[in-house]
Amino acid sequence: MPDELAGAIRGRRVWTGTISFGLVSVPVDLLPAQRPGPPGLRMLAPDGTPLSRQYHDPDTGAEVTSDQIIRGYELDEGGWVTVENDELSDLAPEKSRDIDLRVFVPQEQIDPIYFERAYFLTPSGDSRKAYRLLTRVMEAGRRVGIASFVMRGREYLIALLADGGVLRAETMRFHDEIRPVSEIDLPDRPPDDGSLVKRLKKVVRANSSDTLDMALLEDEEAERLEDLVRGKVDAGDVVASEVEQAGGGDEDTSDGDVIDLLEVIRRSLAEQVPDEEARPLSDLTRDELYERAQELDIPGRSSMRKAELVEAVRGRA
Repeated sequence: MPDELAGAIRGRRVWTGTISFGLVSVPVDLLPAQRPGPPGLRMLAPDGTPLSRQYHDPDTGAEVTSDQIIRGYELDEGGWVTVENDELSDLAPEKSRDIDLRVFVPQEQIDPIYFERAYFLTPSGDSRKAYRLLTRVMEAGRRVGIASFVMRGREYLIALLADGGVLRAETMRFHDEIRPVSEIDLPDRPPDDGSLVKRLKKVVRANSSDTLDMALLEDEEAERLEDLVRGKVDAGDVVASEVEQAGGGDEDTSDGDVIDLLEVIRRSLAEQVPDEEARPLSDLTRDELYERAQELDIPGRSSMRKAELVEAVRGRA
């Protein structure tokens, strides 16, 4: 139910606003539906010091500082067009606290390939009755709302879905970001083979289930990495400077006790954040991290992966 959901993760609210369509307004809170993934691996110096990224002129080898870096848009025909910060500010969407619901469409018309990141929408303030009525009508009609809203200076296209009395918002990729099937090199359709079709149907039936075993969705690679790290911690194979950082540098570890780094990481990720400005960096999308990097004028951000953006933004915090 929405009330229980909001109570469980109210501290993780990332946006507050209103779903608006016609004469109807439903105040809502936006909550992340996904937990952060496991901590990524960092590049370290031999003494355990985390390495930082630096940029150099490929011709001269000279280091380029953040105040020297400018933004450029690469042209298909070659060359670059530079873009200034104030010009980008002029392009930013107008700030708003409205989710502008444009149209309701049949649920089957929305291909999940367009979905990018999931959020929960829960009732805010005294909007519970309107919220429940909206979810009930959407579920009964199997309708999805196509809407837009602005968060952190960027306009998002979203799909609003109702399931089990809860509204969910899926940020969507734009149509030109989806590669058409015609670009994929598929083999020619083979001639009909009745015996092969029967065998395939038999295999599918033998491996079918009416329910999804959630264990199939567990991140086995992350578990293997955690087991590896846990074994190294238990064996005392921890770089000394990192242990001192985790323990604040004052704790005496001469008795052989090793600080549980995984527990330190978990506590850090589990901290409740009161509003959107204090969200854990690992919770943000790459686009949101890029916006933070823009605000901090971090050089080279356009070529950084998500993990690199997290570290760069954290280093400027």
